[in-house]
Amino acid sequence: MTEQTLAKLLNIDQTINPPHIAASGDWVLAHYAHLEPAVSALQPQLLSNAVFDLSQLGTLDTAGATLLVKLIGKEKVLELERIAPTLPLERRILLQTVSAALQDYVASPVQHQPGIVTELLANIGKSVESFWQNLVALIGFIGLTMEALFATLLRPARWRMTSLVANLQQIGLNAVPIIAMLTFMVGAVIAFLGSTVLSTFGASIFTVQLVAFSFLREFAVLLAAILMAGRTASAFTAQIGLMKANEEIDAIQAMGLNPVELLVLPRVLALLVALPMMTFIGMISGILGGIVVCALTLDISPTMFLTIMQNSVGFEHFWVGMIKAPVFAFLIAIIGCLEGFKVSGSAESVGEHTTSSVVHSIFVVILLDAVAALFFMEMGW
Repeated sequence: MTEQTLAKLLNIDQTINPPHIAASGDWVLAHYAHLEPAVSALQPQLLSNAVFDLSQLGTLDTAGATLLVKLIGKEKVLELERIAPTLPLERRILLQTVSAALQDYVASPVQHQPGIVTELLANIGKSVESFWQNLVALIGFIGLTMEALFATLLRPARWRMTSLVANLQQIGLNAVPIIAMLTFMVGAVIAFLGSTVLSTFGASIFTVQLVAFSFLREFAVLLAAILMAGRTASAFTAQIGLMKANEEIDAIQAMGLNPVELLVLPRVLALLVALPMMTFIGMISGILGGIVVCALTLDISPTMFLTIMQNSVGFEHFWVGMIKAPVFAFLIAIIGCLEGFKVSGSAESVGEHTTSSVVHSIFVVILLDAVAALFFMEMGW
């Protein structure tokens, strides 16, 4: 833009008193780079009684309005009706709106980087607060689920048998191969490591008790629960979260149906049935893996293995493992469904809460298993 063109947009006459400043032409973003230095240089030199003529303005956008407000002053912009009576109403409103926006804008102060101790304490506080909020939400959701369960328990017409059977097939039947293979391999590894260590003391025969105790009491239910947490809790969260994002849950409520009864109960009941069965299959597969390793490396035949296990391993160890399965199943299903209801509506939120459901489920399972192990040890069971 040449100086002649700039003079057409901003004509200044300081030979008269008070000085007159006429703005004409198009005050738009395309001219901003040339107008802004001229306005900035002129602004400190302006007298308070300067007169502005805006009658010859052409096109005006927010960029040009910002420069005019800067040139005229925020106080005089409020008096545009008096000092520029010929200015169209829509342009007065534009200038006053831009002036108000500039007045409300406050630059954020420079934030100092907190120290390591302060940041550590802040992160600990956030973690504790998040843990407390999640715990309260979990307890409340358990209450809603139990309420829906008791409300439908004596009303067979409200049972969702089709959904229950479908979830049971997806959760239980489809997971049998991976549960069996995983526990078989872990049982073989435990038997191999146990025999390697115990053989140095001449006690290889106790590998049978090691495999039997570990799978009846701990590994079968723990591996099945962790696998269900990664496989099933994430599926629950993704399914319900996608329904939440697509506003299908709002539609269910609009039809007068209870989403907890319709979506949560069939999944919880299906996992309550499936996980004990998966635990039993895990026990059998893990012990079978131990039998194979003992037969191949220790010359302990399957008959001898089963005889030793029958004589030295009590039946109460089986029940210790089976008792934990329904508790783990209930909490895994509740956490998975709860995280699904927390989805805010975006694909990113679905991914975040799916990850959160897996992490929380595995954490709860391992924590409860540790507490249960200490309890049963103290009780002598």
